[in-house]
Amino acid sequence: MKNEGAVSPLRIGTRDSKLALWQAEHVAGLIGELPGSPPVQLVRIKTTGDLILDAPLSKVEGKGFFTKEIERALLDGSVDIAVHSLKDLETKLPDGLILPAILEREDPRDVLIAPPGTSVETLPADAVVGTSSLRRKALLAHWRSDLHIRDLRGNVPTRIQKYLDGEYDALILAAAGVKRLGMDEHIANFLAPERLYPAVSQGAVAVQIRDGDETTGLWITPLDHIPTRLATMAERSLLSTLEGGCQVPVGALATTDAGDLALSAAICSLDGSMVVHGAESGPEGNCEEIGRALAEDLLSRGGADILQGIREHQGE
Repeated sequence: MKNEGAVSPLRIGTRDSKLALWQAEHVAGLIGELPGSPPVQLVRIKTTGDLILDAPLSKVEGKGFFTKEIERALLDGSVDIAVHSLKDLETKLPDGLILPAILEREDPRDVLIAPPGTSVETLPADAVVGTSSLRRKALLAHWRSDLHIRDLRGNVPTRIQKYLDGEYDALILAAAGVKRLGMDEHIANFLAPERLYPAVSQGAVAVQIRDGDETTGLWITPLDHIPTRLATMAERSLLSTLEGGCQVPVGALATTDAGDLALSAAICSLDGSMVVHGAESGPEGNCEEIGRALAEDLLSRGGADILQGIREHQGE
């Protein structure tokens, strides 16, 4: 039996959104299932991304909008654990921080929030579709250039409420967030990854601690899901090689099966006029090499020109 009065709680740093809190509480619950586990305390932290609500993040300088304040709290000892959506984490972690656990991935696909029975193909011309992602905007423009794609900010419930209020004819969101919050009834369609490639690491939750904190690591390492780690390592290796981030329209998805890993990915121009996509596979132990190889292949087949055009457009 735990003696909570004698044991310091593990402090989990998290954003204050409903989805972030769900993820942090899920991690807390998993820790609580371990024999002899300590008590857990959630510490809510406001991030830059939570405060900037009047502009698309693609037009704001910087990276790590939803993670850097939490990582700073972890580094200064204000919290012991940070829980993130892995897709929000930069591919290079700050010095002094590690990821001892990546939880089993939820559905990595995007979904269409629309009236029942609606698909992307059956949306009327000029339908207003809301999304916050350059990746989604670009790939959707490639798929249906006749749609009117409009920026959408806010947490998942806020976005869905805007759709219900008639501000948008449809939305595109990550399946994982919608399902975790129990809002599945609004999903009209799951979007095939080969048509709308997911964000790198979409659906995966990462648990971050200080490097060298072996005591905390004892409680976090058992939560690691190896197939998810290998798949997301391949995707993040690809993104790192492309020198991209959440502000670049790159999508990827890796899967593992019987010791093998298959990775597919795409780079799309902002207006959707050009897409370069490809696939690579090999032993799952070579996940990072597979990611790098596919990135180099995409770059050599026109991806480098697309990314250069995007950087010039963004004023880099």
